[in-house]
Amino acid sequence: MGAIYKRVKKFKEKYPKTIAWRLEKNASVIEKHLNPGEEVRYAFAAQKNDNIFNIFETAVVVLTSKRILLGRKRVFFGYFLNSITPDMFNDLKVQGGLIWGKVFIDTVKEYVILSNISNDALTEIETEVSTYMMEEKKKYANELSDGD
Repeated sequence: MGAIYKRVKKFKEKYPKTIAWRLEKNASVIEKHLNPGEEVRYAFAAQKNDNIFNIFETAVVVLTSKRILLGRKRVFFGYFLNSITPDMFNDLKVQGGLIWGKVFIDTVKEYVILSNISNDALTEIETEVSTYMMEEKKKYANELSDGD
């Protein structure tokens, strides 16, 4: 078992109302795309869509020391991987619902919607992502100013 799968499994055990399937397969997509020296800071699972009735697009979301990665393994062949670097991150929005909530990640190029997340997990996810992005954006800004 990979380290990412163990973290996502722990998240799912802590927040069992989150709808997520094939966690090990989805986590393996991210495992193969981790760069040397890249450390995993946080991991969770959600559906990568805006429809609470569509429960077949589970994604594993991982915050690393360099970026946010979203991995989805297709059922038959292939996979999808999204990488969001701190310079591309704009904003984060959290929306709680009756049972499940959503997380919206606004980037320069796309708007990522993660749904069917247990409402209990939303505060933890928001804290982790916001804290991470504020830290990384400061580092990125410092690197830019050091280059002048």
